[in-house]
Amino acid sequence: MATAGGMRNYGIVLEPAGLKVRFAARVIDCVFSLALGAATYLVLSLAGVPDVVAATPAALFAFLYFVIFEVTTGSTPGKRLFGLLVEGTGSEFRPTLIEATIRNAFMLLGLIPVIGIVLWLSAAIVIAVTVSANAHKQGLHDQLANGTQVLRAS
Repeated sequence: MATAGGMRNYGIVLEPAGLKVRFAARVIDCVFSLALGAATYLVLSLAGVPDVVAATPAALFAFLYFVIFEVTTGSTPGKRLFGLLVEGTGSEFRPTLIEATIRNAFMLLGLIPVIGIVLWLSAAIVIAVTVSANAHKQGLHDQLANGTQVLRAS
């Protein structure tokens, strides 16, 4: 997590990233992951897999997109475009698999039939409110993930 001054030194000065830039990065990442998920759905659907079954891997792909990129690089393509990184706890410059899984678990709510989208949207609103209200710009998902933090080069 960032030091007492809100910054940590990786050779550059990093500060907690605000809601607007995080939202912009998330939108770009969702476009990328949605395109790949849609391609997965199309291939499975053309292979004769029932829609309900074909949609599940596509939805899981979005979750895995964020987890895999954060664990392996500390960032996603959308975050990289804006100079953001997800910092793990302790001395880790990127989250562990457990931390990334916890901080992105809300995305799996969309898999629940009928009410999943409402639950996902509710979680997204709670995350946005908690990012805005927290001095270190940590959303509830960051706090639950042992204190991960999204940082931006200043």
